[in-house]
Order: sequence, then structure tokens, then C-alpha cells
Amino acid sequence: MRPGMLLDADWLFHRGDVADSNAVIAASFDDHQWESVHLPHDYVLDEAYNQTNARNHGYLPFRVGWYRKHLSIPASCQGKILRLDFDGVFRDSEVWLNGTFLGRHLSGYTPFSYDITALAQPGADNVITLRVDPTEFEGWWYEGGGIYRHVHLTALAPVHLAQWGTYVVSTVPDGDKGADGEADVTIHTTVENNEQFAENCTIVSEILGPDGKKLQTVRSDGNVAANEPSEIVQSTVLAHPKLWSVESPNLYTLRTTILKNGEQMNATTTTFGVRTIRYDAEKGFFLNGQHVEIQGLCNHQDLSALGIAVPDNLQAWRIGQLKQAGCNAWRTAHNPPSEALLDACDRMGMMVMDENRHLGNSYLSHSPKGTTATNLSDLATMIQRDRNHPSIIMWSMCNEEGMQGSQEGADIFAAMMKVVHQYDATRPITSAMNGGLLTNGDADVEDIVGVNYNTPKYDAIHSRRPDKAMFGSEDTNQKTTRGEYADDPTNGMCSAYNLSDKGWVPVVERPFMCGSFTWTGFDYRGEPNPYGWPDVSNNTGLLDLCGFPKDKFYYFQSCWTEKPMVHLLPDGWNWPGKEGHAIRVIAFSNAKQVELFLNGRSLGVKDVPHDSFAEWQVPYEAGRLVAKASTGGKTVATEELATTGAPARIQLAPVQTTLSANGEDALVVPVSIVDEQGRVVPDADCEVSFQLTGGGRIVGAGNGNPADHDGDRTSQKKAFHGHCVVIIQAGSEPATLQLTATSPGLAPGSVTVRVR
Repeated sequence: MRPGMLLDADWLFHRGDVADSNAVIAASFDDHQWESVHLPHDYVLDEAYNQTNARNHGYLPFRVGWYRKHLSIPASCQGKILRLDFDGVFRDSEVWLNGTFLGRHLSGYTPFSYDITALAQPGADNVITLRVDPTEFEGWWYEGGGIYRHVHLTALAPVHLAQWGTYVVSTVPDGDKGADGEADVTIHTTVENNEQFAENCTIVSEILGPDGKKLQTVRSDGNVAANEPSEIVQSTVLAHPKLWSVESPNLYTLRTTILKNGEQMNATTTTFGVRTIRYDAEKGFFLNGQHVEIQGLCNHQDLSALGIAVPDNLQAWRIGQLKQAGCNAWRTAHNPPSEALLDACDRMGMMVMDENRHLGNSYLSHSPKGTTATNLSDLATMIQRDRNHPSIIMWSMCNEEGMQGSQEGADIFAAMMKVVHQYDATRPITSAMNGGLLTNGDADVEDIVGVNYNTPKYDAIHSRRPDKAMFGSEDTNQKTTRGEYADDPTNGMCSAYNLSDKGWVPVVERPFMCGSFTWTGFDYRGEPNPYGWPDVSNNTGLLDLCGFPKDKFYYFQSCWTEKPMVHLLPDGWNWPGKEGHAIRVIAFSNAKQVELFLNGRSLGVKDVPHDSFAEWQVPYEAGRLVAKASTGGKTVATEELATTGAPARIQLAPVQTTLSANGEDALVVPVSIVDEQGRVVPDADCEVSFQLTGGGRIVGAGNGNPADHDGDRTSQKKAFHGHCVVIIQAGSEPATLQLTATSPGLAPGSVTVRVR
């Protein structure tokens, strides 16, 4: 928990550069005509799609933006150390306070801070000015633009805990064999002293269990030198710790208090977990002594109508969607994620491959030859910020770098590993390599080998490096569009019959593979492969950009989950004009057999091979298509498709109907177009309009269509194959919100959301 004051509200924004920057940075500048915005904010998504803009960045224009915020700093902050903390700005930001330049930060993915003690005016109006320039890209996907993560003002006593100054290391004796008798806990606390002289202080570290009860208190006295950090190391033992795992993500809390002459100077809390990870070059990955197959998904950070400005509480929603498929690991492709995502992964039992953006000092999409490793501050920041998260099971240094198979690349990689080990030595270091795997290079120095694609080379790579564990860092790059069953380059649609088994099966057939990360969990903006325009987003997700599952979602669910299930592809039985034509019907199931029925007639029983599927050729006739999955002669799961009637009404189905009154929480509201019997009409494309009363705001709407060029910041959206979403956000006061969806000729849908 951070001690700062959240500064997300009441920013002013100007799109485009300004003629006179000296005037804009002055505290007296007249900014009353600037747009009022609430952070997080991605202003690129407000632009119009145009084929002349950069393909890989979603055909949207990128331009400079300016922000200003009038900030009243409490008079009580007089005499304290004041710091402005920016969690993420994309990208190349310059910041001023009261007309004085604070600094420039190039990275669009790492947090940064400025000490404003000498410039701030407690008890008076202060003005923050920020210029952001996202026109130079760091990647080759949609990266957005703006202040897209939180901003805080942190006020500290002269003797205080350093930023990211607590580091908790827990070790379970024989934990790799499944033991849980005790955990040795080492607490590293870094204290800073901004006084002119050394100061004596007391560090009080209290450990609270997952149930909130205090378990241990450790006190240490220390002498902190002036104007330099001092580290205090404490140790204790937890008896019979509750371990963090995918199934039981138990979390402990460290409460740190700094006392000076008995008076509290600073206090904060740090969440941590107790768990043991081990990678075996022949047997795979083990968590707390138990073999765990990494069933991972790669994800970029953008979402539907929000772009990269995703509210914190929606990270849990995203994780929840993936966990329904059986996913247990998230790769943060290809950059450090938000703290909110890692917090949610900790709480929900989602393992993480935490990925750095660049190899070496470069800010280009790929580091060119000649790149140095003399300034790795962004990497150091990522490790220090993230190292207490038990969900993180590996550090990834980079992705698909051109120098990955060279000595030059290995030298840079080794320098990066040295920086990581300076701050954390409890996790293996890896990367995502798509080449150089059978030559000298990065794979010689990294701890475990991450392989992008290259499935035919798995055995050769393992033979070359038999002492190193291996995993698929990226694979199964199959493009499918929800509700589409034929490739259609003209309209940008990819068939759901582009199946994913050829990427996953080679992983599970090899015990030495720790598992893999499939590309991707969600569709994402930019990189609109394979066709380009008219697509503006990518088609590789198990779920579309809005979070609706595609058919491939259920293939992985059949591989990754134990709860009996069956799913039919195509996901609909409306084929007018194809009467008598054979339809390829596929059943994904984790049962042993599936029997298919059409209008009550059995079409035969088929075995379902492990991690595969069963299929039939079915002459189409309208009616009911039913799949019954069985194991040992007993029906364990059933799915029915029916030829629907015409669209009749709108159905809203949010996963929750309460929000916190913090001005931040948002809610994704799935919308379905159904017939009179409540069945989703698979070819419905009705335009739906949304109205929200009682407070809050409509953030935008989406439909998962990769070729949709309508605006995202909108209160209306056409359904795509029977579905769309609207995203609403709570205000800062308790309220009762009423969301209503209407469309001509359809019965409206509505839902009540309480803001508390």
C-alpha cells in the first residue's frame, strides 16, 4: 500500500503540440478551454481510423499531447519530502512544476518520480504541466498515448522508507519436496535520511497472516547516515505457513513502521507470499513441490473501448475471463505491466512471466547492433517495483531480439542479469527467443530457455542445452474471428476452423517442457494480421477484444480444465440457404466420447483423443443440434445449439452489479441480442444505444469486430454476431445507476448498478 495522495482527477488536456511551450508551462497560463479528463487516459483512441496511418499501430494517428493539473498541496506538507510519482506515461514525457522543468522520461512502460520538495508551495495552488510524445514507437502493436496509469503525490518525513524499499524473501526448507513446516523470512528495509546529520531510528516489521491476524513482530534499531540509503535486514520464522499457489493464493502482509524517538515517521504495507518454485530440465516446472503445467497466455495491456487506460478493478475481470479457460499463467507481452495487474494475479492465483521491454539501452522496437548496456535503470525499476509479488515466477528480459543468437546479444543479456540479481535472486531469468536457439547467444547465459514457436526444434534445443529447463514463451498463433467460419480477406475475417492443436500438443507430449504461453489471451489493437486493413486489431485471442470467448477458447478449456465440458463449433445453428449442405461440426471436450444428435437423431459416437477433438460432417437442417459428452458410459456434459428466431430483445449480463464510489471503478457490461426464447441470435448486427442515469459515465462501447471503424468513445455500437459491450465507470459518490440499452424493434434491456 502506497502512502501517496491519488491525483487522477481534474486534469486538463490539449490534443496536439502548442506554438509557445514557454507560455503553456507557466503557472499563469489560461487553460480554461482545455478538455477536462480523468486518469487513466489514452487519448489516441479518440482519433479516427484511416488506412494511411501505421498498420501495426491500428491505423490511428499519433500526436503530441499536453496535460495540466492545478494542485492544492495541504499546508500540513510543509517541512516534508514531496515526490510526484507517475506510474506510466506513454511516452517520452517532460514534466514541469510551477514553470520549472523537473525532467524527461523516455520509457512508456516504467514508473518514474520527481522530488518536488524545493519547488512545491504547500498551502497554495501548484500547477503540474506534462508534455507527452507517443509518435516514436517502442513496439509494433497499438501502444496508445497519454498518462495511462496513476499519478500520486507522496509526502514523507525526512527519515522515511525508500521507494520500493521493502523486499521480503521467504524460504521453505525442503519446499521443493512439498514441505510446509516453516518458512524462514528475511526482510530487507531501505531507509533514507534527508536530514543534515545521521539519525537513529527503529524499524518495526509486523507480519499479518492471510486472515489478517498478527503473527510476528520484529524490531531493529539502526543509524541512518545523512543523504544516503541504509538497509536494515531482519529475520524471523513463520510456523506452518499457508503457501501461495494457483489453487490457494494465500497472501501475507508486512506492515513496516519507522520510529524516531518513539514517534512514527513513516508506515506502509507490503503484500507477499510464501512459495517455492523449481524448474527441472527433464521434468518441467514445480510449485511447492508439485508438478504444475504452465498453461499460459500472452497479453498486451489494451482493452476494448479503453485502449491502454484500463481501470485497476478490470484487471481482475480480465484474469477471471482467462481462468475460465483454465489459464494459470499470464505473460506481460512485451513490457512491464501495471501494479494493479500484478496485485490481481497475486490475489487470484495467476502466475506471471514479467517481461522487460528492451534489450540493453535501446528504446527502439528492436535493439540494433551497437546497443550498449550502460544504463539499465528501467530494468532496475521493474525488478524493484515487482519483486515482492509471489505470482511472478520468472523475469523475461526481452522478446524476439535480432541479436539473440550472437555474442553481442549474450553480453548485453549478461549485463542485464547482473542488474536483476542486484535486486532479486529468487527467480530464474529468461527471454522469448524466436531464433538463435541452436547457436551461441542469449540462451547460453539465461537460466531457462523460452522458445517462441519453433515447435519442430524442441527436441534439438533440448539436446543442445540438456541442463536447462525449457518452455514455450509464445506459440499457437492462430487467427480466428468470433462467429466467423470462413476466411474472408476482403472483410478481414478469419475462420474459427483455424485450429490450435498443432501448437499445444507438441508441448504436452514432452515432459521436459514446462508448458507454454499461447499467443494471445485477448485480441488486441494493432498488428492486424493476417490481412491488414480493414482490420484494425489482431485476431489471435482466445477471447475477442471485448472479452467474449471464441471457439478456440473452448479447445483450451478442454485441455486445461477438469470440470466436464463440451462445446460445439460452429457456435450457432443458423445457416439459411445451406439446407442439405454438409457443415463441419467439431466437439471440444475433456470427456472420453461425444455423441451428436440432430433433431433427435443420433449422428454417431466419436472418441475424443487427449488434447484433440471429435468431428462430423452434418447435412444442415434447421432445428436442434445436441452434443452429449460421456466418460465411462455416463453423460457428464451437454451442449445444445438451436436455430433461433428473429432478434426480439436485448439482454445485459454484467458479472457484478456493485462498484466502489471512488471515481475509478469500471464495469464491462456484456450485451446480447436474443430471440423470444432468450437464445443469442448469431447473425444479429443491430445497433444498440445506451443511456446511463443516476451518476457515473459511459466510457465507451465495443463489439469485438476487428474491422469495426466506428468510434470507441461512444454510447452506441452495432452488435457483432449477437454481442457487444458497453463500459461504464462509477463516480466518487454513492449512487444507484440505471443502464438501459435500446434498439429499434427490440425490447430494451436494463440493469441496476449500485455504487457504494
